[in-house]
Amino acid sequence: MNPAQWHKVAAISGIAALGLGTFGAHVFKPQNLVYKEVWHTASLYHLVHTAALVAAPITKRPQIFGGLLTAGILAFSGSCYVAAYLEDRKYSALAPFGGFAFVGAWASLLF
Repeated sequence: MNPAQWHKVAAISGIAALGLGTFGAHVFKPQNLVYKEVWHTASLYHLVHTAALVAAPITKRPQIFGGLLTAGILAFSGSCYVAAYLEDRKYSALAPFGGFAFVGAWASLLF
């Protein structure tokens, strides 16, 4: 993939982050308020790592950095969104893998 394509991935992710964050803040009313916090955490990590994704084209290894950030967003934030929406923690099983993907993305900048 052309490194500049990561800007398109970031744009799509940013649109999703904004929409999901807005939904979580104004529409999402879980029975158990713990899941409101889970949604908020998913939204925060989604937005922060989307902002970082914009820088993927200027890294030494944009495919690794961008790929790991995207995997992290999908695995961590995605599984947290699903767990919060369904109010069932069993759906957050992928969150730790997403966290490791985030760490790997940031660590890739060292090399």
